[in-house]
Amino acid sequence: MTDDKARLPKISRRTVLIGAGAAGGLALAWSVWPRDYRPNISATEDEHIFNAFLKIGVDGHISAIVPQCEMGQGVTTLLPQIMADELGADWRTIAVETAPISPLYANTLLVDEDSAVFTPRAGVPDLVSDVRTWVRREWAVRNAVMITANDTSVRMFEDPCRDAAAQARALLMMAAARRWDADWEECDTQDGFVTLGERKIRFGEVAALAATLDPPGHPVYRSSSADPLYGKELTRLDLPSKVDGSANYAGDIRLPGLVYAAIRQGPVGATRLKSIDRKAGLASPDLLHVVTHDRWIAAVARNWWAANRALDRFAPVFETRGDPVSTASIDAALKAALAADGYRIAKRGDVGEAMEGRARVAAEYLVAPALHAPIETRTATAAPDGPDRLRLWVATQAPAQCRAAVARAIGLPEHAVILFPMMAGGSFDACLDHSAAVQAAIIARQIDRPVQLAWSRAEEIMRVPPRAPARARMSATLNAADGIDAMVARIAVPSTNHEVRDRLFAGMPADEAQRAAAGKPDAAAVEGGDPPYAIPHFALDHCPADIGLPTGRWRGNADSYTAFFTESFIDELAARAGADALSYRMAMLGDAPLLARCLLTATSLGGWEGGLSGSAQGLACHSMRGSHIALMATARQSDKGLQVEQLVAAVDAGRLVNPAIARQQIEGGLIFGLAAAVGATTDYEGGLATARKLHQLGLPRLAQSPRILVEFIDSDRDPGGVGEIAVPVVAPAIANALFAATGRRIRRLPLSAHPL
Repeated sequence: MTDDKARLPKISRRTVLIGAGAAGGLALAWSVWPRDYRPNISATEDEHIFNAFLKIGVDGHISAIVPQCEMGQGVTTLLPQIMADELGADWRTIAVETAPISPLYANTLLVDEDSAVFTPRAGVPDLVSDVRTWVRREWAVRNAVMITANDTSVRMFEDPCRDAAAQARALLMMAAARRWDADWEECDTQDGFVTLGERKIRFGEVAALAATLDPPGHPVYRSSSADPLYGKELTRLDLPSKVDGSANYAGDIRLPGLVYAAIRQGPVGATRLKSIDRKAGLASPDLLHVVTHDRWIAAVARNWWAANRALDRFAPVFETRGDPVSTASIDAALKAALAADGYRIAKRGDVGEAMEGRARVAAEYLVAPALHAPIETRTATAAPDGPDRLRLWVATQAPAQCRAAVARAIGLPEHAVILFPMMAGGSFDACLDHSAAVQAAIIARQIDRPVQLAWSRAEEIMRVPPRAPARARMSATLNAADGIDAMVARIAVPSTNHEVRDRLFAGMPADEAQRAAAGKPDAAAVEGGDPPYAIPHFALDHCPADIGLPTGRWRGNADSYTAFFTESFIDELAARAGADALSYRMAMLGDAPLLARCLLTATSLGGWEGGLSGSAQGLACHSMRGSHIALMATARQSDKGLQVEQLVAAVDAGRLVNPAIARQQIEGGLIFGLAAAVGATTDYEGGLATARKLHQLGLPRLAQSPRILVEFIDSDRDPGGVGEIAVPVVAPAIANALFAATGRRIRRLPLSAHPL
């Protein structure tokens, strides 16, 4: 196949017209569909609801309503900090509540960004594109798509939170002005008081009256403060409870009559439970119930340990249709996909003409599946509330879709499932999987008592869909100065985002969603593969791979491997040209000045030595989610194996709501990326993961953690994402450093698969 003939999604005039008619008709229908979304938050007698994001008590406490899952990223501090700053509140009076499921909290930014990669743009009239955008957002709102993902929490909710605080502030000033017989627009707020000259009154004293007034038609924002909360390194609101152990997770819920469940599920794929040794299992100590399902078996006991031991005695036998998944079959599927026609996702210039008849430089890269491995395994607590209701405590990044999945499974209407969203003990997008919640609900309904289901580490490794494995072939032709004239990136990888959407919104089992997605083009599967470099002729192809293994979202998603492919290949081309890896990159970053500045800053701070042989220094840079990062790694071989000595990162993430939390996210992302560079994976055999415990994943230990230096570039741009941006650059920077140290090029992840 020539590069020019990579397949494109088929678009005809007929499909465009049909799309326009369907979208237009849907838009018309929705425009006349009556809707009125009001806050559905609860309040005590001493609290007053101002809007969907704020409540104020007569004692002056302010409850900030947070619509995103707290999974360590600090969202339960960041959004309240934005609101407190605009409100003019005293930070010591801020409390946090998790938002209930409501269209008012829909994450339309995530839906816009994700949907855009599936919707073809070429040849589509602006009118159709605009209607599609409107329809997507309306769909997200009406279905309460409150997904926490893609670094969207601050990017999506900064403006709504600020607007909510501005409206509440105006109402407080109106109420105070009535007491003072003054013009409310001459009032101000500071440290929890409404002020007017020398006069001041606490928020709590006017909250009752303020909540009954009508706000101005448009938010009236607070003028700049002499001591703003925005931009301060305030202590995280969730920190004290996490330190003293009072923070509640799904596994901390205790209810009268609560029992504990453990579960066994068979190999991945079209698997069903074939048989169990019921006699031996029922003789297990402390066993209370056994619940069987077509796809799994659960044991219920007075404690989780007894339940898990009972499963050994039940000795479940599963059968799977088709060939079982293995590491060998995954590799074969990726190779076959790379050799087949692909879908052209992005292009500039004419790579076919530019490369024709010219010598090419090429390299192939491979990354293994990547596991989430959070501290908290998937856990859910479910309790029947009479025959027609169920209460559920679970950490979820998509609460409305979790509730819908549970309701479908147990045959109740969605409003009859009362979901209590919990904090997650880590996630990295694992909490987009709702299997544990569904299983807990089924078990609770069957035994008719509260139950807490916790997956073992082995179940977590085997059953949470990993980030997809991928194989890439990078090829380029060079100009007379050894610069890049044309480049083609062909990436074989499953169509993960189609799988995720079918699981989340259509309720498909993981194996069915995997089969349905096979062969479909998925631009999100190669996101980040279009480099920031000024390359005259460039093409990016997605080669969908049917690997038989369900895959899922993961911290950094596709950027976590596309950056490895691109930055490793750029380094190879620089070495081939005998050029300094920094200078080689800088020469192509004329159209990416923010990224270039990060690169210069990181190398200056890290003491870049020019990438000379033996220097053990490597570079990588990347842009995503409105942020930019450059990383300089120092790594070398030793008698103890791979030693990463130092990581120096320079980041431009726009305005920082809380610099301390931003730094934590970058540092955490670097360690997460290091884990993925050296481990965090498993082989597969017979449809099962071969790893069972954390210690088998090759994760770095504290003693192996490198020195980390993070520098933020001052910026007044809108906030970019900080939770994912650090992950993609770690593996290529370390691989490039190892090349500088040893002269050996490693083209696969994890790097630890290659003894040095």
